[in-house]
Amino acid sequence: MLLAVDVGNTQTVLGLYESSTLAEHWRVATDRTRTGDEIGVLLGGLLDPDAVDGICLATTVPSISREWEGLAARWAHAPLLLVGPGVKTGIPIRYDDPREVGPDRIVNAVAARERYGAPAIVVDFGTSTNFDVVSPQGEYVGGVLAPGIEISMEALFARAARLVDVDFTAPASVIGKTTVGGLQSGLVYGFAGQVDGIVGRIRAELAAPEAAVVATGGLAELIAPHSATIERVDPFLTLDGLRLVWELNR
Repeated sequence: MLLAVDVGNTQTVLGLYESSTLAEHWRVATDRTRTGDEIGVLLGGLLDPDAVDGICLATTVPSISREWEGLAARWAHAPLLLVGPGVKTGIPIRYDDPREVGPDRIVNAVAARERYGAPAIVVDFGTSTNFDVVSPQGEYVGGVLAPGIEISMEALFARAARLVDVDFTAPASVIGKTTVGGLQSGLVYGFAGQVDGIVGRIRAELAAPEAAVVATGGLAELIAPHSATIERVDPFLTLDGLRLVWELNR
């Protein structure tokens, strides 16, 4: 079985694949100080290491890569594929310096093209909100990086003494009757409007008004129902992209 691992700045998402089927999945906090042995202890409570035949890893935290490499050798006794320069992805990358592109962005594009065709736009709600674009020719052509929902709200609460932390839920109405309602409205409809505005400009630049728009990431389910352009939510898009890259390279 394949263990697909997407290590983000805030959270790590893991998926255990049996052939092309996602059998199990987990989401844990990313801890940059965690050693390979500590990761092994954590994983030991989730799955049987003897069941793992390979690990495909994408990480935006380079210091963690070495710990996962050691874990793959000592704990799982399985090969590890680290998505990065030199790894076959099956998608042409039309970027000024392809080494600058986060591996999670590439595997999202790979999965989106495979699952939804081209052209396609992926909106990944993570620490940053990433828009990644697959052209009508099936190429990765770049995207947009915007501040993420959680860090944006944390910055607001830190700078405004009279504002209170709120639950990330949709408000009862757009016009807030309380401070909490106003903050929730700004959060949900503000980010939904950001998505629709950026997607509209991307579609116009591509000359592809029909480009599919798929959302993924931890807060996709919160924003998607209030967006006019997001057509579907695929919570495991990144994991599936890792599976596809693994199959291409093995």
